[in-house]
Amino acid sequence: MRPIWKGSISFGLVYIPIAVYPATREEKLSFRQLRATDLSPIKYKKVAEADQKEVTADQIVKGYEYERGNFVIMKEEDFAKVRIESTHSIDITDFVNLEQVDPKFFYKPYFLEAQKGGEKAYALLHKALAGTGKIGIAKVVISNREHLASVKPDGLFLILELMHFASEILSPEALKNGPDGAISEKELKMAQSLIESMSVPWEPEKYQDEYRTAVLELIEQKAQNKQIADRPAAPVRSTNVVDLVKVLQESLSRNQSPKTKRNGDGATRSSTNRSTASLVKQKRRAAA
Repeated sequence: MRPIWKGSISFGLVYIPIAVYPATREEKLSFRQLRATDLSPIKYKKVAEADQKEVTADQIVKGYEYERGNFVIMKEEDFAKVRIESTHSIDITDFVNLEQVDPKFFYKPYFLEAQKGGEKAYALLHKALAGTGKIGIAKVVISNREHLASVKPDGLFLILELMHFASEILSPEALKNGPDGAISEKELKMAQSLIESMSVPWEPEKYQDEYRTAVLELIEQKAQNKQIADRPAAPVRSTNVVDLVKVLQESLSRNQSPKTKRNGDGATRSSTNRSTASLVKQKRRAAA
């Protein structure tokens, strides 16, 4: 795995050389648009709104619409004049308690790896953060854009997690249905019992993208010109909960079967999904 960025972590007078690596990946299916008659791929042309004429790349400039219909043109040399203090340093300015930060602020993690000469300071920062329950709040420039970010301990490594600025977090005030309504003690206890009966250790590998796997299976069948059988639509479940206690009681009764059986079924499904996905990938590689 190649680093996407190299620089340093700095706080106070401490300087730690690090490399940044992706910590997640997005698995999505990509489809091309084709002409139905001959499956010719569709290309996109850039046309001017005024006369619908095609515009070549050398005629295109970047403009910011500061008011309706009025633009300021920005050239590459203009962007170069935007000076940001540091482009190769994760500058920690504050340390805060992790539990005080709303989870909505976090959105993209990266692994941080110590570089030569920074191993001891890296280990010290990792252990100090893990022991205090705090995270470092920093500014970092990636791809010419400044980000708010946090430095956190994660297992044996530190991670850099990009964060939203406060102005990017939306308020739920516009939502109409909040947690209103009187809840009886019996309803609350039954709901808590249901939650307990469905509680298991966190195993992220257990949860698979079943839709993606099913689409890949369908693509494989169509590629082999196999007949695709129609599947009946799942029945629509009623959402009209009239007697909440009754619904909770029925849910509890349904979950009285041993957890080992349910977990075993889940493991079987996960294994099946992984096997299917692997088989599809192998067939696609062989076909290529």
